[in-house]
Amino acid sequence: MRIWFKEWEDSHMLRDLVVCDDGEDTRTHKIFQALEQACNTFDLSVPIWLDVNINEFKRHAKTRFTADNFVDGIEFDYLEMQVIEE
Repeated sequence: MRIWFKEWEDSHMLRDLVVCDDGEDTRTHKIFQALEQACNTFDLSVPIWLDVNINEFKRHAKTRFTADNFVDGIEFDYLEMQVIEE
């Protein structure tokens, strides 16, 4: 599984990261582990999954975490997470 994380501000991508996981874990565990790894790399707190994120991710394998998802403040508009390969 490959998951692409992108930080966006004013319609410009600030930085990105692709996390690969070829392990035998479940899809859900891979997603949460990849999100934690990306947040550690970007020096962010792990965002909270709101209902809108869960529904969007189920439908499109993609979601955006805005300031509402983070306990700490963020210096960008949103963090986008997208599964690019299962």
